[in-house]
Amino acid sequence: MLKGICFSLFSSCLFSYLYYFSTLLLPLSGTDVFGYRVLLTAPFVALAIILFKQQGKFIHHLKRIQKHPLLILIFMINGGIIGFQMWLFLWAPNNGSAISVSIGYLLLPIVMVAAARFIFKEHISPLKFTAVMVAMIGVIITILTKGELSWEASAICIGYTTYFSLRKKLKMMDITAFFIEILLLLPLCLYFIWQTDIQSVQLQNPSIFYLLPILGLISGTALISYILASNYLPINLLGLLGYIEPIIMFWIAILIGETMDSDTYPLFVCLIMAMVLIVIDGIRYARQAKYK
Repeated sequence: MLKGICFSLFSSCLFSYLYYFSTLLLPLSGTDVFGYRVLLTAPFVALAIILFKQQGKFIHHLKRIQKHPLLILIFMINGGIIGFQMWLFLWAPNNGSAISVSIGYLLLPIVMVAAARFIFKEHISPLKFTAVMVAMIGVIITILTKGELSWEASAICIGYTTYFSLRKKLKMMDITAFFIEILLLLPLCLYFIWQTDIQSVQLQNPSIFYLLPILGLISGTALISYILASNYLPINLLGLLGYIEPIIMFWIAILIGETMDSDTYPLFVCLIMAMVLIVIDGIRYARQAKYK
């Protein structure tokens, strides 16, 4: 289990560092960086499929598409959703939205718990239900004081919840399904790369040709580390460790010079309280499972 925790922490740190790393790639836009990230990450996803012997599942999905051609539309929709999320993640730090995106990632697990209860009719514990209510209070206060929840946070919660709900409903939760989504994104990403004036970028950022391969290395290594962690850890503990990433992302947002306005304080406090409740519930669940 210790090995799994180490892999999970390493993955969270790498993904969080990627949040900061995007600021080193200026003057590339978020769209440019997104294109390069998908292109450079694709080989690592393929490598992960080979390392973890998932080729059979990949062929299984291809046969499903052959039998039910409309499934390709679901893969395209999911590819579009995850592509947008990857773009937003890289765009935010250079456009004054790092804190909003960090809050979106803090809010996401709460929304996912609510989705599990109301969409999939899964049982949730009283503590998790309380966490959802506490987070909802924070959202309501934010809407009343600011008039809205930031579009970045909303996009993360709605987008990822839709993405994972579709994947779960249609049994596409494995990495090979993600690889198909990446393959469907590649033509668009190649277009983004093609229209980038990389020589002009190099004049302003002489290290760009060194930084881009590092972008792929960080993203790919983080992905493989996360898969390794999921092989060693129970899903409940893996979910709890997943809170580390948005917390690091928040402090990175502060580090790069963003500030949180006072109207956002109630939401942030409510999210921290909700997170603590879910962590406590997860620890209780792990202990109960241990002694069964």
